[in-house]
Amino acid sequence: MTRTFDAVIVGGGIVGAACALALSREGMHLALVEPGEIGGGATAAAMGHIVVLDDSPAQLTLTRYSQLLWRQMAAQLPPDVEYTQRGTLWVAVDDEEMQEICRKHSIYSQNGIPSEVIPGEALASLEPALRHGLMGGLLVHEDVVVAPQLAAQSILRQALKVTLIREAATAMQAGKVLLSSGDQLHAPILINAAGEGAPALTPGLPVAMRKGHLAITHPYPGFLLYQVVELGYLKSAHVTTTDTVAFNVQPRQNGQLLVGSSRQFGVKSREVDDGMLARMYARATEYLPALPTLSIERTWTGFRSATPDKLPLIGPSVDDKTLFLATGHEGLGITTSLGTAQLLADSIAGRTPAIPITPYSPSRPMLA
Repeated sequence: MTRTFDAVIVGGGIVGAACALALSREGMHLALVEPGEIGGGATAAAMGHIVVLDDSPAQLTLTRYSQLLWRQMAAQLPPDVEYTQRGTLWVAVDDEEMQEICRKHSIYSQNGIPSEVIPGEALASLEPALRHGLMGGLLVHEDVVVAPQLAAQSILRQALKVTLIREAATAMQAGKVLLSSGDQLHAPILINAAGEGAPALTPGLPVAMRKGHLAITHPYPGFLLYQVVELGYLKSAHVTTTDTVAFNVQPRQNGQLLVGSSRQFGVKSREVDDGMLARMYARATEYLPALPTLSIERTWTGFRSATPDKLPLIGPSVDDKTLFLATGHEGLGITTSLGTAQLLADSIAGRTPAIPITPYSPSRPMLA
């Protein structure tokens, strides 16, 4: 059987759901292809941190643009999405990291992003659970957290004229998506938002999979106020040759603590690696000494697609004029989902987007 649509999106994570919403606002009749739960893949394995990062000007521009789009949507999100302006507290252990804190503060200030340098002696009153002796921190006030899978489902519910296809896509090119049943979907616009499945559908994509671990505790209300992250998290995100861990802990609305983070390349198993989890927890304990006294409710893993230059692939494919890409977001898929979708919608509609799309183009040269 063959069905025809204005556009077909493959991938029902938060990026695919956001693309469905953005294109539905263009009046398109859409198909969204997803055999599993909406938001059940990498989205469900995410921390749900909507954060502005400044590894590069292009990253800062996209993350801030997307964060502001999330703010515009906040009133349309139901309470169970737990949209909370939590704020991020980046903490520094030495003078070198404090210099980085000051650099970030300067960059954020230049770009209208509210932040505040916190001296070391003030950290204890701001977050009493942190260990003593830290040099200081940077509080970024407007960073947000959400429950990511529920956010993806809520975004998709807002989209109109979307037909959900509960099958796996086995191929997509030249205006056609082949399904596992043998049926075909035809459209002049195809969007590959399949996350870790994207390279199989579009061979040759410059993305690699990173496995990450997360743990969540039972509720401990008041243990932390802000999402607290070490400056070393940024360093670990750039390592591509060895497994890394970094301190990153987020309090949820009910008092549970979401504990991260880890990154592994070249690992295919979805099982929890007890050794990696122990390393991650040990790193977090260096900053939160009382963490081992808290009871863990569950642990899990997920895979995220990463590009060599740490920027997503957004825009038309190099080889297929019908195919658009929305993948390679690594740990920023939740943050940049709305921005990605709006950039694609503007590009497809022939509009000039609010921010340049060129830095994320699939045709850009990338570092090896």
